[in-house]
Amino acid sequence: MRAPIGNFDQATPAPDCLDELTGPVADALRDWRGDVPADQIVYVETDPQWADTAVFVERYGRELLEQSANCVVVAGRRGGETRLAACVVLSTTRVDVNGVVRRRLDARKASFAPMDVATGETGMEYGGITPIGLPESWPILVDRAVVDLPYVLVGSGRRRGKLLVPGKAFAGLPGAVVLDGLGV
Repeated sequence: MRAPIGNFDQATPAPDCLDELTGPVADALRDWRGDVPADQIVYVETDPQWADTAVFVERYGRELLEQSANCVVVAGRRGGETRLAACVVLSTTRVDVNGVVRRRLDARKASFAPMDVATGETGMEYGGITPIGLPESWPILVDRAVVDLPYVLVGSGRRRGKLLVPGKAFAGLPGAVVLDGLGV
């Protein structure tokens, strides 16, 4: 199979390589109920030393920067209660944590979740967190610019490998809310 974007040596429909993914991501693909068929989600194997976006695009092609997204875990706090959520924005932007996220989570304070919390709660590796397979109770805040792309490169749950996901598939994830201005 040829990757829908990028120039990767190996591109495989993600449901055909569940062993390459973390448990939560594999389970989500196995039980996929989205409007976009699961076999349109493609897994590409990559070297974990190039997992971070800036290094990744230097290695695999600068044109991928415009088609890449980051998924970050945020924590909103109010009155001693902490609520976790995920934010998906284009790699060329940053998450508006103190504006859009804080208001959406009805939090007094919002910040990026500590690494041990993000990895412990998701079951994914830091630097590879993806919105596919996150706890269903979490809101997944997705910037509209991500949904509007034909395909988006995002983490696979591990530092080794990426997923190429049709942008509109993000809107169908459990708990997904598409927002304008999440990425600034």
